[in-house]
Amino acid sequence: MSRTRTAILAALALVAGTAGAAVAAIPPDAGVAAVPCTVDYKVQNQWDSGFTAAVTVTNNSAAKSSWAVKWSYAGNQKITSGWNAKLSQSGTAATAANESYNGTLGTGSSVSFGFNGTYSGTNALPTTFTLDGVTCNVDDGGSGPGPTDPPVPGAKVDNPYAGAKVYVNPEWKAKATAETGGSRIANQPTGVWLDRTAAINGVNGGMGLRAHLDAALAQKGSDELVVQLVIYNLPGRDCAALASNGELGATEIDKYKTQYIDPIAAILADSKYAGLRIVTTVEIDSLPNLVTNVSPRATATANCDTMKANGNYIKGVGYALNKLGDAPNVYNYVDAGHHGWLGWDDNFAPSAALFKEAATAEGATIADVHGFIVNTANYSALKENHFTVNDSVGGTSVRTSKWIDWNRYVDEQSYAQAMRNQLVSIGFPSGLGMLIDTSRNGWGGTARPTGPGATTNVDTYIDGGRFDRRLNTGNWCNQSGAGLGERPQASPAAGIDAYVWMKPPGESDGSSTAIPNDEGKGFDRMCDPTYTGNPRNNNNMSGALPNAPLSGHWFSAQFQELMKNAYPAL
Repeated sequence: MSRTRTAILAALALVAGTAGAAVAAIPPDAGVAAVPCTVDYKVQNQWDSGFTAAVTVTNNSAAKSSWAVKWSYAGNQKITSGWNAKLSQSGTAATAANESYNGTLGTGSSVSFGFNGTYSGTNALPTTFTLDGVTCNVDDGGSGPGPTDPPVPGAKVDNPYAGAKVYVNPEWKAKATAETGGSRIANQPTGVWLDRTAAINGVNGGMGLRAHLDAALAQKGSDELVVQLVIYNLPGRDCAALASNGELGATEIDKYKTQYIDPIAAILADSKYAGLRIVTTVEIDSLPNLVTNVSPRATATANCDTMKANGNYIKGVGYALNKLGDAPNVYNYVDAGHHGWLGWDDNFAPSAALFKEAATAEGATIADVHGFIVNTANYSALKENHFTVNDSVGGTSVRTSKWIDWNRYVDEQSYAQAMRNQLVSIGFPSGLGMLIDTSRNGWGGTARPTGPGATTNVDTYIDGGRFDRRLNTGNWCNQSGAGLGERPQASPAAGIDAYVWMKPPGESDGSSTAIPNDEGKGFDRMCDPTYTGNPRNNNNMSGALPNAPLSGHWFSAQFQELMKNAYPAL
């Protein structure tokens, strides 16, 4: 006899014994059309150690040209073979993605696939399914959850930060607390950077990934809690910079997959951590380099040309999204640069297209992307209040000013919202969320303008009124005068899932001078306060603080400056 589950009616969960089981079929009703999708999961046949399942997916939302269904098992079920879908499994998390011949799924249309699997003990039915990241549901007239009911435990939520605490890294907290005045911010949540393979198990006696997740469980208690991880170890990492180069060479994509991503994915899939909301920010800075720093542009580097030619950035990001996204409680956010990097017309749309290419590489689908993050470890102002990109002075557009330099955006919030709209327009789901790193973009203190600049010309108008006091938006290393920005918070603006401190304040961007090390980190002149610049910052001075240590190492002078210039003030 068959068994069936129409997602996501937990009240009807049946635990099968041996061959032969009851039926839990839900008849269709008028309420089904009100929800985005339904999934009918049937165990058609079952024996002592195996079973055959048939799954039918009905799409009630916008038509799709590709699809991916995800669910998790409560037991030790393993998919062994299947048909009419590309089936994969990591731990308890299973994914079925369309084949080339059945990717089209119109509004109101259904698609079916099946598979064989093994189990021992009991073969409990899955309780939650998602279609392209959206939880499927049924309005069953009151016998189970309806479209407006709270999410079933374990199901993905629209915004992981909403209603949740965020993990405070004990190691960063200790460093902040040790600083004079640092206790004022020591309880703020910050990202945990997995910037080399050794970081998975802990470096020099420090906390590894499992230690952080265990600490997060202790902080969680009975509440919801978000853990923020930075996935940052691509081969040939940060091809246009030297201070943040990594341990893997340009061709070591297999080592990235098997020695870095796979161990992280295995830990995140551990059922012990299923109650955490795990946010991953995937590979900071690398994809944008494939747009702006490759030939024939004047800003091209040989390393970036190599990474574009070998495709390992695309492969690495796709692989990470695919593997990490298999865990039902993982929310992947992909790095999308910042407005001073990708805001120009010839960068903006090509960047979005490249992000989609990476999101559909190496078995990943757009359903593996919950959102994007901007301004990570950067300094671009959140909102410029004293001018807009549409202003003019004496009939001349402010876009012609040296600071804006024809950019379409003047701050991070407008850029993030526009990039979100662009990504949705090319196929990402309408529920896509954005994160903005506000850890170092406050630009407060006595240098913060209180009104617009003089209208003598476009440059005096912009320079006199802008909060961002950098010499150029291309300056990125340990910026002098920077301050802490908005404190981490959920749902601060339309389309923005959260303001976050993904870069822990006080951790250096790179050393001011060359420092020998075993971390694969080079010396970048953009971190040298005497450097006169290059085409990527329009040949301006670097604006960097002196006496900085290696990237990721504690920089007390910068921490103090960030607190002094915080906006809002501490």
